[in-house]
Amino acid sequence: MTFDVSKVRAAYPALADGYAYLDGAAGTQLPEAVIDAIGGAYRAGLGNGGGAFPASGRSDQITAECRAAVADMTGGEPAGVILGPNMTTLTFRLAAALAAGWGPGDEVIVTRLDHDANVRPWVSAAARAGATVRWAEVELPAGELPAGQFRELVSDRTRLVAVTAASNVLGTRPDVASITAIARAAGALSYVDGVHATPHGPTDMRALGADFYATSAYKWSGPHVGAVVADPGLLESIRPDKLAPAPDTVPERFEQGTLPYADLAGVTAAVEHLAGLGDAAAGTRRERLLAAMTAAQEHEAQLFAVLLGGLAAMPHVTTYGRARSRTATAFFTVAGRTPRQVAAYLAARRNQRMGWRQLRVGAHRRARHPGGRQRGPGRARALQRPRGRGPAARGRRGPGRLGRHGPGGGAQHRGVRRGDRRHDQRRG
Repeated sequence: MTFDVSKVRAAYPALADGYAYLDGAAGTQLPEAVIDAIGGAYRAGLGNGGGAFPASGRSDQITAECRAAVADMTGGEPAGVILGPNMTTLTFRLAAALAAGWGPGDEVIVTRLDHDANVRPWVSAAARAGATVRWAEVELPAGELPAGQFRELVSDRTRLVAVTAASNVLGTRPDVASITAIARAAGALSYVDGVHATPHGPTDMRALGADFYATSAYKWSGPHVGAVVADPGLLESIRPDKLAPAPDTVPERFEQGTLPYADLAGVTAAVEHLAGLGDAAAGTRRERLLAAMTAAQEHEAQLFAVLLGGLAAMPHVTTYGRARSRTATAFFTVAGRTPRQVAAYLAARRNQRMGWRQLRVGAHRRARHPGGRQRGPGRARALQRPRGRGPAARGRRGPGRLGRHGPGGGAQHRGVRRGDRRHDQRRG
């Protein structure tokens, strides 16, 4: 499969400004089809689901179609798709529900590679339950998360293992299938954060062994909607807090409050858009998605090689992370420049050939520069082949330390094809 980059860009009205949006942490732009779907849902009229009138029926249909679309995107079942405002909120809800069965002596495993949205909910829930938190460490300087360490961490006391499918900072793709197999053998559940991984290639939550798989549509050309996908039978065994009049069925009982029905229509349109990329016109939507996302992953890998080569050629730029398997995500520092300074420089360089969106400083724990200046983490993701040159700043390098919630000391720079991940410490 090949991509007509001009055709793909033309589908996104926001790209008419000439910029290449390289800050996926801030969310992706929307294709015209998604914008039309959201507007069309509002124009047709909507009402709370479950009613007998037409507007309510439209909301129910939109919701069902969205569950089916997310299931196709992740390889899950529509009846196991929990929808909500964002991944962080849904993870806090599920952590609270699962922790209701935990107590002293139980253990939860989290990793130093994960975004805090897949750490803090479990740490907080464990603290309330009196359970113990154990940490899986990152191997530096490669930025790997060795799966073998989980054999030592997991025991018959382990209740849950939370792990990312891809680091939003370094792009590292851990061996999730091996990690979840170790957890399953001990009777523990696995909660896989797929927010950063999903837009970078085909997703199969069953192959990953995920009991729960979390994703965010706004990272892959959809609106701000989060989803957690699980086996419906597993969800039946979990009793979350809910309002008395709210449905007690699965997955509805996990969805607090009224769903954003028009945005759900946009999620379905985003999945259709991705399935229609390239020339994969045959097969089911799931089959077309697998083909399109595989081709997108290969396309990104080619462009990422160009990006890494360009960064490596700059003596004033230091890159971090050398994982064997990674998404098209680079973490780097520019000597003597803060992330804000690099962002301002790149933003000012837009011309007819190339534009750069403002780089954003993530809210992972910042590393303190020896000279006293705080440095934020840096990430870069490639989608479109750069047609210009990067910054030419000079000066001192930052430390690039990988701490509790990710590297510190860099400038953030992530490329956006259709979707990516987190902005600051917020999570969609």
